[in-house]
Amino acid sequence: MDRPELLVNVARALRRSPVVALVGARQVGKTTLARSIARGKNATWFDLEDAMDLARLEHPMLALGPLRGLVVIDEIQRLPGLFPTLRVLVDRGPKSRRFLVLGSAAGDLLGQTSESLTGRVAYIELSPFSIAEAANSERLWLRGGYPRAFLEKSDRQAFAWLRDYLSTFLERDVPSLGLRISAPALRRFWMMLAHTHGQTLNASELGRSLELSDKTVRHYVDVLAQAFMVRQLLPWHENLSKRQVKAPKIYVKDSGLLHELLSIHTRRALDVHPKLGASWEGFALENVIRALQLRTEECFFWATHADAELDLLTFIGGKRFGFEFKRTAAPKVTRSMRIAMADLGLTHLYVVIPGCARFPLDHAITAIGLDIVSAAAIRKRA
Repeated sequence: MDRPELLVNVARALRRSPVVALVGARQVGKTTLARSIARGKNATWFDLEDAMDLARLEHPMLALGPLRGLVVIDEIQRLPGLFPTLRVLVDRGPKSRRFLVLGSAAGDLLGQTSESLTGRVAYIELSPFSIAEAANSERLWLRGGYPRAFLEKSDRQAFAWLRDYLSTFLERDVPSLGLRISAPALRRFWMMLAHTHGQTLNASELGRSLELSDKTVRHYVDVLAQAFMVRQLLPWHENLSKRQVKAPKIYVKDSGLLHELLSIHTRRALDVHPKLGASWEGFALENVIRALQLRTEECFFWATHADAELDLLTFIGGKRFGFEFKRTAAPKVTRSMRIAMADLGLTHLYVVIPGCARFPLDHAITAIGLDIVSAAAIRKRA
């Protein structure tokens, strides 16, 4: 499947910055996208999972210094000492040389580049397929957006691939992220997170179940978030007299991985599962964030201990916009929505529902189908 918008975004970033970091989970298509960008450019390619390429970069100044044009370095988190060298090469020129670096561990990668390449690097996160890229939103919801899973011929084959993907991540990638925990133990932890999908993180409860400390639980969640597997949606606090929720909400970012962790392998099983609503909420949340091109630090939820809440709060053009996710064709304005409108001073509140419909529910409250949410439509209100 072509991803023209991403190709354009990366091409623009390469014109603007000497280093572009393309980050995202494994198997979301980073290498495929980079090959499309490099095609016809006589690019030089290094894959740091290849022992020969690692050996070529044993002396990086000698290997990279003479190169011109586009230089692609895949899985760069495997060689963190390379970033200071890139800074020197960027500062020395030539101006026409560009580095496209690909990485699968956000926390480490962003930390390393921010220390060495401040002002010289642009970041682009590549996610699994979104509704805008996939013609079949029902298949996308069930299987998730990893290209291999989405494009498989059957649901059975899709979930077999997702099962293998999870095993590979747990057995090979987790040790490289610095976690000293067995794959079976982390799988149990991740499955418990899947059962709390869409809920606030209760580190004490999870810790008691697995005989871990609160600090260790939060560390594990942070690592899974850095690997693009989990989203921690941070709480927003207002200067109100009401008691407000301060723990983050947890979502498994890809709906296919969520369903594999919950042993949901068919649409029939999904329709009768207790996590049906939470699954659709997380799926819709991720697609709205993608459609609005929001960064993680621009996304919040809001909730009080008196049961008023807002699924997603963000800021566009200096104004506040809220989003509620309801899997229904006939949404209604609730007391919670009115409280959120008043207490947060929202410019507009969108109730996101399945499909393509759009209709007003009340003053400054609109129902909108997930399939037609777009940045242009929302920014008109800003």
